[in-house]
Amino acid sequence: MGPEGKTLLNIIILGFGFMFMFTAFQTCGNIEQTVIKSFNSTEFHGSGYTSMAIIYGVFSASNLIAPSVVAVIGPQLSMFFSGLVYSGYIAMFIHPYTWSFYTASVVVGIAAAILWTAQGNLLTINSTDATIGRNSGIFWALLQFSLFFGNMYIYFAWHGHVHISDKDRQTVFISLTVISLVGSFLFFLIQKPEPEATPSEASESLLQTESTESASIVVATPGLGSQALDAFKKALQLSVTKEMLLLSISIAYTGLELTFYSGVYGTCIGAMTQFGDDAKSLIGLSGIFIGLGEILGGGVFGMLNKCNRFGRNPVVLLGLITHFMAFYLIFLNIASDAPIAPEEGTHLQAYITPSVEVALLCSFLLGLGDSCFNTQLLSIVGFMFREDSAPAFAVFKFVQSITAALAFFYSNYLLLHWQLLIMVVVGFLGTLSFFVAEWVVVSSRRDTDYDSI
Repeated sequence: MGPEGKTLLNIIILGFGFMFMFTAFQTCGNIEQTVIKSFNSTEFHGSGYTSMAIIYGVFSASNLIAPSVVAVIGPQLSMFFSGLVYSGYIAMFIHPYTWSFYTASVVVGIAAAILWTAQGNLLTINSTDATIGRNSGIFWALLQFSLFFGNMYIYFAWHGHVHISDKDRQTVFISLTVISLVGSFLFFLIQKPEPEATPSEASESLLQTESTESASIVVATPGLGSQALDAFKKALQLSVTKEMLLLSISIAYTGLELTFYSGVYGTCIGAMTQFGDDAKSLIGLSGIFIGLGEILGGGVFGMLNKCNRFGRNPVVLLGLITHFMAFYLIFLNIASDAPIAPEEGTHLQAYITPSVEVALLCSFLLGLGDSCFNTQLLSIVGFMFREDSAPAFAVFKFVQSITAALAFFYSNYLLLHWQLLIMVVVGFLGTLSFFVAEWVVVSSRRDTDYDSI
């Protein structure tokens, strides 16, 4: 297999690994607040929103050290060990205790920073300027299949259940733990990419092979502490560059809407008593429709790569329009107190008669819009910071996770319409800043093959 075929295979394996891991973790995040509300125990006093706020808060802070960890142990082992921590967090729900719940939240926040920094690094080193857009789309589409499979399982397992029993919970989380572990071990199948050498480089490498191999036996590698420190310094430097500051508002928006579609919206649907006895199973069905939107967006704007001849701006604009449509319909269809309703749900009504069909359409639109933003952000960050991909993606995740943590925190208190308003304002500003960042890159790199990405 040639170098290009090997790198494409690596991207596919990376996508499948994340698909298995996040089939478990995203399903866990989608249902945990509902599960906790149904948990019968006087010893447990946890909140799913608070847990996710802790995860993303620690995630944000840990992005400062994540490039150093990836530099020392490499992206492959970084993802494997992080995957084991994710599996431990999911397994905790089999027999949850308040102390283990919040402790696991802290640890998985650290693991998440390392995992996503390593993922960005692997995506970049297995891509060229011409393939970064395609590979971002392939990875994103495979990752978002996780929403489809995990939530389909929840839909059928909980169909007709008004209350989630201990047995229901244990069965689901044992299955999710096993699925997560499968994804972690898939990372060992990723091979080190081989750069295509030019003829002159190839002949030169033949002349130097013998001396290089001899020298490698006796010459020590650079100090691991030096690598870690360099990665940390580079992350700090990149965080204040003009391009990254412009992109930060867009990245912050993806953190807010990540919180909304992955945790808050499913809880809202499950709290709507007007949806009948199937309201709990509709959480899974909603996740399926979010996944369908994510997969469609990843495929169309990534793998097929048709829109990029016009740049990334039209795709991001489509994402904003799609999200604004979803927010408006959610405002009309879902009761304002749904995010903070008790286990028995809410009896309030919004501005129209609550409709399951409209709720599921909004799920699809949320997923489609999210894929528009994320595929283009992955692509532009990988392109702009090719030589410093691990620190750049650490900054990306730092900004995204800190806003996600903030959103999970205020989701405990704010009514639905205020949460929607926050996303509308930040989404609009983020789209404008992305347009400027794209124009800056185009104007500064007109001599590259940017237009072919």
